Amino acid sequence: MVVTTLTTVGYGEIRPLSQIGRIYNIFLIFLGVGVMLYIVSAVARMVVEGEFRDYLGKRKLRTNIKRLKNHYIICGFGRIGEIIARQLTQAGQAVVVIENDPELIARLEAAGYYFVGGDATREEVLLEAGIQKAKGLVAVVSSDAGNVYITLTARSLSPEIFIVARGEELGSEKKLLRAGADRVESPYELGGRKMAQTILRPTVVTFIELAMKEEVDLSMEEVVVDPASSLVGLPLKDSGIRQQLNLIVVAIKRAEGEMLYNPLPETPILAGDTLIVLGLRQNLEALEQMVSR
Repeated sequence: MVVTTLTTVGYGEIRPLSQIGRIYNIFLIFLGVGVMLYIVSAVARMVVEGEFRDYLGKRKLRTNIKRLKNHYIICGFGRIGEIIARQLTQAGQAVVVIENDPELIARLEAAGYYFVGGDATREEVLLEAGIQKAKGLVAVVSSDAGNVYITLTARSLSPEIFIVARGEELGSEKKLLRAGADRVESPYELGGRKMAQTILRPTVVTFIELAMKEEVDLSMEEVVVDPASSLVGLPLKDSGIRQQLNLIVVAIKRAEGEMLYNPLPETPILAGDTLIVLGLRQNLEALEQMVSR
């Protein structure tokens, strides 16, 4: 009788009720049915609000991604992709990650990264990630074939974008370069080289690692010389880089790609040069301001 009453089925009385039984049943209807309706409405509200909140969150995420410019797109959030995303974020760069694994998407959401869920080889997914306004793309999915397709698609959508791709199998480097990658890196080869250099030149490796860390004052950076900079045309000895800022110019990369290692004091600074400089971080920031005006 309680079940039929609370569920409002109304099969009828199982046995005749007394006057007291009917009074009890009235209270049961008001109290029990009210509680049941409250529980059902609360559960429905939780479901609807959760879905609405997810919708608003995804809409806000898409809006924020559309506003980005000169950001980096990372295709794949495996172990390597996560390290790259963390390093770029710590360096103050905007990052959008493309991933189709639900578990990894949950980690991306929890970590606060901008992300697009989907297959990075598809044009619509890359467009949603803002590839036409992006500065660079990193293809680090688990298969070389996937990285080749991503590189081909990205290059066709944005001919000027800088693409770094992961290659593991023998011969994959040539395929990725032919597909449009600017640089191809093999994690295994890089790891092996570093281990070998750690054995052969441990002090040099320690120094380089120290110079590349964000949390230390000493750093090695690359600075691009603006064509309107007052340093254009000056030789290194007259630029004040060493005398005023106490920085060491390790190398100069010309705009056409020529690399000058340990340049002479008489070497002129040209528009579009990339200076590879070693020194204190605050002095490097001062140099960045100097070459931009």
